[in-house]
Amino acid sequence: MAKSSKEVSDKSLEAVRLARQGGTVRKGVNEVTKSVERGLASLVVMAEDVEPEEILMHIPKLCDQKRITYSYVPTKMDLGKAVGINVPCSAVAIEKAGDGESAVKSVVGMSTGKPAEEKPESQKEPQKKEGAKEHKEKKEKQSE
Repeated sequence: MAKSSKEVSDKSLEAVRLARQGGTVRKGVNEVTKSVERGLASLVVMAEDVEPEEILMHIPKLCDQKRITYSYVPTKMDLGKAVGINVPCSAVAIEKAGDGESAVKSVVGMSTGKPAEEKPESQKEPQKKEGAKEHKEKKEKQSE
């Protein structure tokens, strides 16, 4: 299992705490997996002490495919407390950072080595499709 520096771990926990108050956070491996597959997560935080490790092995690969930053924290209990539950939590996905926007950007910057960027074109909201009338007018202009 990969390890994060203490600075990145602390900042990740802070981002989770702040996002839980004013944003949208998904808790648990299944919810995190769905959030990543749908491209909704902006940051994924996982615990290093998960046993067996195979439970989380697919998440970093999914995050890499979707270009979503992920980080690790030392224990499941720390992550559970940060997300506001009294039980251990293996993984958390921050979908909407809310008050934790600057903390999330900071973690992304520390993890990737560059400042946070906007979501790739494939993850942005789809543009409005043109109607039949606009399509016909566009075709007529092209044929002129």
